[in-house]
Amino acid sequence: MKTLYEPSFEHDNCGIGAVVNIDGSKSHKIVDNALSIVEKLEHRAGKDASGETGDGVGILVQISHDFFSKNAADLLGNLGEREYGIGQFFFPSDGGAENEKKRFEQCCSSEGLKFLGWRKVPVNAKVLGKKARDCMPEIWQGFVAKPESCKIGIDFDRRLYIVRRNFEKVATGGVAGDAPAEGVAENRGAGCSEGETSPSLAKTYVCSLSSRTIVYKGMFLVHELRTFYEDLQSPEYQSALAIVHSRFSTNTQPSWQRAHPNRFIAHNGEINTIRGNVDRMLAREETLHSAKLSDAEMSKVLPAVDTSGSDSAMLDNTLEFLMMNGVPLPLAVMMCIPEPWKHDENMNAQKKDFYHYWATMM
Repeated sequence: MKTLYEPSFEHDNCGIGAVVNIDGSKSHKIVDNALSIVEKLEHRAGKDASGETGDGVGILVQISHDFFSKNAADLLGNLGEREYGIGQFFFPSDGGAENEKKRFEQCCSSEGLKFLGWRKVPVNAKVLGKKARDCMPEIWQGFVAKPESCKIGIDFDRRLYIVRRNFEKVATGGVAGDAPAEGVAENRGAGCSEGETSPSLAKTYVCSLSSRTIVYKGMFLVHELRTFYEDLQSPEYQSALAIVHSRFSTNTQPSWQRAHPNRFIAHNGEINTIRGNVDRMLAREETLHSAKLSDAEMSKVLPAVDTSGSDSAMLDNTLEFLMMNGVPLPLAVMMCIPEPWKHDENMNAQKKDFYHYWATMM
């Protein structure tokens, strides 16, 4: 059914917080403090007319090896820290989850990665409002072993990135954001708006797939994130950093998958130039080559930007694409979000030349 919903109008206006141990030491206090921050961001969080369902709340934390080595011991065996990756998945709640799991396992196998198994994420759905509970997806974690030929860190994450992008296109029957291909059923497991048929709100969604970080999020009120995900309540879950986000959907339709953080960033949204930014990204894809990805691998990850996502999600896509192709994080951020350099009389010539150079590529 054709509706008036238009994904390109999606913008966010939200609350953000972060906690970090600058010495890199991990503790549950970081997780606990971050959850306390987001619980104090109710003034920057939207909710529906009933007051029972939020626009979205989430947290990005490091993968806690101590926690998962105990709670997924049957899957991890003797694997050490960062010798495996974890995917956090929203699967359709209409019975299609098993097929989607098999597709992901096949994507891992096709990339030469060993899939270790699935863990059902323990949750307390009783804390949710009716609307969020009615459209709650099945939430699973998938574990993938690092191959011996692959280095720990970004090299392994790059392999996981290829798997995820390939899976996302398979899971939706085509490029993310397109209508599902014939024979691929739509589902409403990760979306929530009554009568909503947009594929962007009706597909399997990968919250994160990484050997370093994991994202827990959903359609919550600010206090529900802590009580919904039992993992976050465990004192054994430790991290050296945490990013939290409360979403205020200024002109968007809330859904489980549109909650933040995204895979790399939590962002306030309202990117006024997003359409032009995306058009330029899409226009250059035919000529892209990379020292980190072969042409065959590049074809699996393109298009880099999922145009069905919000403006913040598309920025996240772009930042991730640059980093997976070897661009350091600080440079990737400066390429994506340059200062207003052109008419700044106080900026030195060297810095202007830096931004001018990268502007020709971005």
